[in-house]
Amino acid sequence: MSHKKTVSSSAFSRWFPILSWGRQYDREQLGGDLLAAAIVTLMLIPQSLAYAMLAGLPAQAGLYASMLPLLAYAVFGSSRTLAVGPAAVTSLMTAAAVGQVAAAGTGAYWDAALVLALLSGLMLVIMGVLRLGFLANFLSHPVISGFISASAILIAFSQLKHLLGIPANGDTLLQLLPSLWQGLAQINFYTLVLGAGALAFLWWARSRLKPLLRRIGAGPRLADALAKAGPVAAIAATTGAVAIWNLAEKGVRVVGEVPQGLPPFTLPGWNPELWGSLLVPALLLSIVGFVESISVGQTLAAKRRQRVEPDQELVALGASNISAAFSGGLPVTGGFSRSVVNFDAGAQTPAAGVYTAVGIAVATLLFTPLLRYLPQATLAATIIVAVLSLVDFGILRRTWAYSRFDFAVVVLTLAVTLLAGVETGLIAGIGLAIALHLYRSSRPHVAVVGQVPGTEHFRNVLRHQVHTSPQVLGLRIDESLYFANARYLEDRINEAIAEQPELRHVIIQCSAINDIDASALESLEVIETRLLEAGIKLHLSEVKGPVMDKLAGTPFLQNLSGQVFLTHYQAVSALAPESIRHDSGK
Repeated sequence: MSHKKTVSSSAFSRWFPILSWGRQYDREQLGGDLLAAAIVTLMLIPQSLAYAMLAGLPAQAGLYASMLPLLAYAVFGSSRTLAVGPAAVTSLMTAAAVGQVAAAGTGAYWDAALVLALLSGLMLVIMGVLRLGFLANFLSHPVISGFISASAILIAFSQLKHLLGIPANGDTLLQLLPSLWQGLAQINFYTLVLGAGALAFLWWARSRLKPLLRRIGAGPRLADALAKAGPVAAIAATTGAVAIWNLAEKGVRVVGEVPQGLPPFTLPGWNPELWGSLLVPALLLSIVGFVESISVGQTLAAKRRQRVEPDQELVALGASNISAAFSGGLPVTGGFSRSVVNFDAGAQTPAAGVYTAVGIAVATLLFTPLLRYLPQATLAATIIVAVLSLVDFGILRRTWAYSRFDFAVVVLTLAVTLLAGVETGLIAGIGLAIALHLYRSSRPHVAVVGQVPGTEHFRNVLRHQVHTSPQVLGLRIDESLYFANARYLEDRINEAIAEQPELRHVIIQCSAINDIDASALESLEVIETRLLEAGIKLHLSEVKGPVMDKLAGTPFLQNLSGQVFLTHYQAVSALAPESIRHDSGK
């Protein structure tokens, strides 16, 4: 009975990690979590406002998305330091998706954003329960790098209209650039001064403020906290300037009234047509958000020798997005910069997220009237500084030098995202990456191998000084065999035996073959039949256990004209002992 209770408790803790770390929570962890929460709160307030604007939603939506989702992640999340909330790329994807079904600034637009968050949350939870975290692996690093870099560029260009105080619109560079050009004649001088000043200050504070504070005597933690509060200082200064000099009356666009109070209960509408149109965007949003979260979560966990469970993270992020949908927020994910700040500030458990949510709630209850004169240009500057660090053009040089296939994937993803939009770019990148993988695996590397004299090793005849026998052909297949490459193997063997008239034995070295599907097995049977008709026997060597288990009992193995050898050396020693060189040949 006690064993059953232990198993049940363990299974329950798996789905609710809070039960594991919550039992061991102590005063030391409380201190670290409170300090981290204070710093992240200062960082998250301006980010929440800015990313809500980026998503095309009212400022309060960003604040709402920074409360209940953090509580949900604290209950279900397996990472001790991941900080959940609105993020740049997911906010851009939200704007792109929702903008296709509703006009920005309308109630229908916000309703659609809630539906998107709910759909994304449900998909993430379902994938987590079904343990489908592996689906994120289909987003290769070149796809992710190209997509994020292009998204960051799009975000930066989309914010120039707020920085300049001009009308402009568009979701791609082809739309944004002409629109910005046409609006240049309408630049608002006061907006430009505020925006440029905020941008310059934030850019300077990002790298120079902390060293300056350290030089004048501030402690490392205080200096770090004050440096992270740079956006808050920019908001305070520019908001004060707008209020004092009545710049809103001179054309400076401001956030306006932000409702005080805790998030309202919102019920996403049930419109089958709307849900259907948002299914694909929600899926793409879910995968991108999960990849971003799991990447930073695992990186930070490894530094403390902790473990992050990918499938549980799917559930946690799903619960966070569902919470956002029912509390007037927008889709959320684990942000890279916030999580790193949370980690560096000393967060010990997900309780830091709870305290952050409390801090955001207090700010929403008490300080939102102060945001009335907050210029949109300052939020735009905050976004631009945050996203430009995501641009990685170095990936182009690295992939060109290492793999032209990966270079093509980066370039296509980057170009299509910039010119056709985020969803199209992501789908194009994934499609090309999968197509190139299938192409490469359909033409596996097949090496003719020979003995390295004086050893039991067999290596590629084109790369090493090896010894071979005209009666034995050793082929190493460097890929699992499946339907796409089965015919290629047949052609490769036919080509090889045509060049060796004295050939009597073909040995397939299977050390790199992890699987053989039904189509490949049929091809092996065809190869066996053709070789036998030509008076040649087929042999296998170094077959892996799982592959051998599948072959056992098949007609192919039962009727194999040759043998299955444990090692390739044993095979050649048995079939052509005179070809074995026991000396080094020097």
